[in-house]
Amino acid sequence: MADTLLDIEPGLARLAPAVGEQLRGLRAPLHERILETVRAAMRAQGRSLTGGQGRGLSLGVRTAVDAFVDAVAEPARDLAATRAVFHELGRTEYREGHRVDALRAVLTLGGREIWAFLVAHTTPAGPAPADLYVVAGALFGYVDALAGAAAEGYLDEQRAAARDWATTRRRLITLLVQPQPPAEAALRAAADAARWPLPPTVAVLSVDGDDADHLSRTIGGGAIATVIDDAVRIVLPDPDLPGRLDRARQALAGRRAALGPSVALGRARLSYRISGRALALRRDGVLPADPVVGDEHLLTLLLRWEPGLADHLADACLAPLAGLRPAARRALAETLHGWLRRQGQVVAVAEDLHTHPQTVRYRMRRLRELFGADLDDPDRRLVLHLALRHRLGEGR
Repeated sequence: MADTLLDIEPGLARLAPAVGEQLRGLRAPLHERILETVRAAMRAQGRSLTGGQGRGLSLGVRTAVDAFVDAVAEPARDLAATRAVFHELGRTEYREGHRVDALRAVLTLGGREIWAFLVAHTTPAGPAPADLYVVAGALFGYVDALAGAAAEGYLDEQRAAARDWATTRRRLITLLVQPQPPAEAALRAAADAARWPLPPTVAVLSVDGDDADHLSRTIGGGAIATVIDDAVRIVLPDPDLPGRLDRARQALAGRRAALGPSVALGRARLSYRISGRALALRRDGVLPADPVVGDEHLLTLLLRWEPGLADHLADACLAPLAGLRPAARRALAETLHGWLRRQGQVVAVAEDLHTHPQTVRYRMRRLRELFGADLDDPDRRLVLHLALRHRLGEGR
């Protein structure tokens, strides 16, 4: 908004002082005329001037009329106070759930009524038509400026509310996925602040990017989201409801994402951690497709949960093979892996490896020399199986 009415209409500098004084004399009836017009406009919108916003708008009308008639008489008067009133009215419009266009419509109607009133009360000795045109230019520019101040207030409040919502959602999600389950009272208070009914079950999605609000709106179904560390974390309530996960997958089409399992609300951290680790492995190219479904890759996640641990496991468990030439080491590792998978069925292992059963038997004799009693211990066989799966999966 301009600082003065003179900035809006420079022609005011040429008006005779009598024009401004005449307008000041019309102040009281002008108040009543414009207030009645605004009341009618508010009623048409299903509102009244009796509530908090109504009283504020009444004050705004009086302030706007007073500021205008005074500024016509003194065009260099500062309009900052009037601007502040309408900026606050715009903020209140947003808080009370109205559209900013509704306030703009009231202001436009009020401006027209002021002009109609001034024309109706012009006397033969009053302002010349040229002077009235200058006043009209000032008036309608002034109304536009007030509407602009209200719109700025509306947008400021909208941005502040968005920041507040983002903060409350982030606090709620952080509580849900923290290492220690939150106290029930704290969780309910955070959920109430976020206006999010606590569901019995949730699933957490981790998605590359930072557009948390957009994703939560697109997925719908009460999903809430925030950015934690390097990804958007989306909490999806009641994920097992028909169609809910399908809609989430559709919303994430083309995005690098991972879905944690459906869990009870109190175990949200597990779903969060699984989806986060799955996303990290998807980034590394270990897991395929988007979105990655964590439950379909639990063994890979288990082996790779702690970076370097699976490598250490493979090095330690497969140490007996370390001294062999690469080709022999690979052949024996593949044979042992097949033997463990097929529970010792030599013919089936040979078919899997496209080799002769006698070759498999020969290699197994060699492996028994290297691993000894480990091949007869169920626990050691399990560890060997995991180590071989990890090592052979990497092509080593």
